[in-house]
Amino acid sequence: MPRTIDVSVAAPAYNEAANIAASVREWRDYLRGHPAVGAWEIVVCDDGSSDGTGAILRDLREDVPELVVVTFGRNRGAGAAIAAAIAATRLDWVVLLDSDGQFPIAELDRFLPRALAGDGVAFSGARLRKADSLPYRWGSAASGAVSNALHGTRFRDFNSIFKLVRGPLLRSVPLESGGMNCSTEITARVTELGHTWVEIPIRHRARGGGRRGWRFARGALDRALFVAYLGFRHRLLRRGVLRAPLPAEER
Repeated sequence: MPRTIDVSVAAPAYNEAANIAASVREWRDYLRGHPAVGAWEIVVCDDGSSDGTGAILRDLREDVPELVVVTFGRNRGAGAAIAAAIAATRLDWVVLLDSDGQFPIAELDRFLPRALAGDGVAFSGARLRKADSLPYRWGSAASGAVSNALHGTRFRDFNSIFKLVRGPLLRSVPLESGGMNCSTEITARVTELGHTWVEIPIRHRARGGGRRGWRFARGALDRALFVAYLGFRHRLLRRGVLRAPLPAEER
C-alpha cells in the first residue's frame, strides 16, 4: 500500500479578495505538512474578478511557488472556472474546494486513509450540518432529493463541492455547467461513468468574508433547470438514445 499520494487542489475564485489569501495559505500549510501527501500543487482559476483577487493571487505566488493561477479576462461562471482549474492540474488526485473558506482542507484527514487503502476513486464530503442560511439549505436539500430520484442514487449531499477524485478520471469528465451548478454536475457525470461516490461526513463553516457571487432567486431557478437537464440526460443514456461516455481508462 502506498504511503503518500500526490494531490492537486483545484478551486474557482470570483471576487474573493476577502478570503483568497487565507484560503491559499491554509491549503499550503496543510499540504506541506501532511505526512500522507507527497507532491502537491494548488490551481486557482480567477474568474474575471474585479476586486483585486487576481493581484492577490499573483503576490501569493512569491510565498507559494506551488500555486498555479489560471486567469479569465471576463467573468464566465463558476462552472467554467472549476473546469479550467481541473484541466490545469497534473497530479494523481484532485481535491475540489471553494475559495471562500467554507470547506476546511483539514477534512481531508478523513479522506486520505481511504484513498491510500484503495477504497475508491471518487470521494465526496457530505455536509451534515451546513453553515448556509435557511433558504440555501432548503434549496440544496430540494435539488439533492430531486437529483437522487432522477439518478437512482441515495447521496446525502449531492451538491457538495468538497471532493477527492483520481486525477485522470476527473480530467476526463466533460463539464457543461456555466454557473454554480458545477458540483451537482460533477456528482452526476462521475456516476454516469459507472463509479460509485464514497461519501464521508465533513464539517462546513460560514464564508470567511465578502458575499456570494450569485443571487438566490436566479440561482435557484438555474439549478432547478439544470437538475432537470441532468436527469433527462440520464434517462436518455439509460434508454440508449445517447451513447454512454467511455471510462477514462478506455479512451
